[in-house]
Amino acid sequence: MVNHVHAVFPDIPSDNIRFDLLRTGSVELTSNKILERGFLDAPPPAYYTIYPRTEAPTPRLPDGSHIASVSSASSSVKQPSLIERYNLHDRVEGVSFTPEVIEVGGKAKWEDTAEKREASLRERKAQMILAARQRMLAQRQKESAS
Repeated sequence: MVNHVHAVFPDIPSDNIRFDLLRTGSVELTSNKILERGFLDAPPPAYYTIYPRTEAPTPRLPDGSHIASVSSASSSVKQPSLIERYNLHDRVEGVSFTPEVIEVGGKAKWEDTAEKREASLRERKAQMILAARQRMLAQRQKESAS
């Protein structure tokens, strides 16, 4: 029964399904609970003394290959840094290194148009990324000095 429910709701852990099926005894009640709540409660720690944890099986693609083998190939691709992702190269070079922490964010002003709000949000993101970069550089400099 666990496999039937897990086939319909693959994002719900098998242990949660098994625990709920033990409590309700009904696939229909368990399925309805998932549909109504979107999740199932996790089993208590004592449950695992009787039923050891089950490893989640690696999902298969339609061609029969495992997703893990596909994802390992894509994980070798270098992820872009936040500076690259948000095109902050010119601002990184223009920012002078100051060890003091700059207050970032603060209270946002509600802009009149959606475009202005989006631009304001983009600017606040850029400021937070640059401030985090400065804190990281200051921490590295402090570590190398000691």
